[in-house]
Amino acid sequence: MDMDFVAEKGLVLLGCGKMGSAMLQGWLSDGLPPSSVWVIDPNPSDWLKNTGVQINADNLPAAPGIVLIAVKPQMMGEALPSLKKMGNGVTLFISVAAGTPISAFEAALGSESPIIRAMPNTPAAVGRGITSIIGNVHASSAQLDLAEALLRAVGQVVRLESEDQMDAVTGVSGSGPAYVFHMIECMAKAGEAEGLSPELAMQLAQATVAGAGALAEAAEETPSELRVNVTSPNGTTQAGLEVLMDEENGLPDLIRRTVGAAANRSRELRNG
Repeated sequence: MDMDFVAEKGLVLLGCGKMGSAMLQGWLSDGLPPSSVWVIDPNPSDWLKNTGVQINADNLPAAPGIVLIAVKPQMMGEALPSLKKMGNGVTLFISVAAGTPISAFEAALGSESPIIRAMPNTPAAVGRGITSIIGNVHASSAQLDLAEALLRAVGQVVRLESEDQMDAVTGVSGSGPAYVFHMIECMAKAGEAEGLSPELAMQLAQATVAGAGALAEAAEETPSELRVNVTSPNGTTQAGLEVLMDEENGLPDLIRRTVGAAANRSRELRNG
C-alpha cells in the first residue's frame, strides 16, 4: 500500500487550514496528482483554489483510499456526518484534530472503520513538525505505514504504543513549541536588560534557539554532551548554567511542572 494506491483510490481532505495546507503542499510536491484529491472546506484559500484539486465538489468518491480529517475539534460535530457513508469499509480515516479520541470517530463513522489518530505540531507548517500516530484495531500495519508516509510530508513521525500516551505527547511536542517561543521571548528580554537593542536581542535569541535545536538534531552527541562541550570550567556558560540548572528554582523542575500541567489538562479535557 503506497502513494500509488492513494493516487488511484483518491484522498478526501476535510479541512484545509494551516495544517491541511502544509500537508497538501507536501503531497502535491511529492507527485500526488491534484485530480486524486478532494477538499471539503467552507472557506478555501486562494492558494488552494490554484492547486488544481477538487474543492467542495459533489462527486466525492464513494470509497476513497483515505479520508484525512483536519478540521478544528469544535467543527467536528457538523463535519463528520458527511463522511459516515464512507465508514465500515476499506476507507482509512486519519485524524489530525487535537483532542478528539478514536472512540469518537468509531461512534460517528462505524466501529469497523480503520482509524488512525495523529498529533502533529505547529512546526509542520515549515516541514519541521513531529507527528505521533496510533491506530485502532482495524488499522493494519500497511495502513499505518501509509499514514506515516503521508504525514512525513510535514516532518518526522513516531508511533505510540497506546492512545493514553497522547496526553504526554500533548505536553511535550504538542504544546512544546509555545514553551520554546516563550524561552526566545525571555532570552531577548534578558538581552535588553543587559544593554542590547530589542531588535538585536530578538535576532540573537531566535537564531540561537533555532541553531541550537538544529545542532542538537544533527549532532551525534546527546544534548547533555553538547552542553558539557560548550561549558568551560569557571567560564561564562557555567555561570549561566548554575542559575538555570538550580535544583530548587531552575529549569528542570519548572519544565517538569510545565509539561505535567499540559498533560494533566489534556487528560481533563479527554475525560470531560
